[in-house]
Amino acid sequence: MSYITAVLLTIVLLTIANCFMTFAWYGHLKYTQYALPIVIIASWGIAFFEYCFQVPANRIGHQHLSLIELKAIQEVITVIVFVLFSIYYMGEPLKLNHYIGLALLAAGTCTVFYK
Repeated sequence: MSYITAVLLTIVLLTIANCFMTFAWYGHLKYTQYALPIVIIASWGIAFFEYCFQVPANRIGHQHLSLIELKAIQEVITVIVFVLFSIYYMGEPLKLNHYIGLALLAAGTCTVFYK
């Protein structure tokens, strides 16, 4: 598998995995009427699907990327998915300090790939 194909496939798989994980970790916050044991079991069920995408993504990605590069990509995807989730699912808009913090995270990620 070529470098470009592997990295793009890794990004797609990690994006899908992060969608599942974000709902597993935070989706239950909209459903406070359910007992904690029920939302824990539901979250575990959702997280199973996250692992079905995350594990192959990391195996494919690590063939061409260092571990720190792979983690940096994953963190950027996590932030993007979380921001979209926060705005569109939870209805919590971002503020100026959030944008600044996210820009600093992006800058940190860019430094990981600087040769």
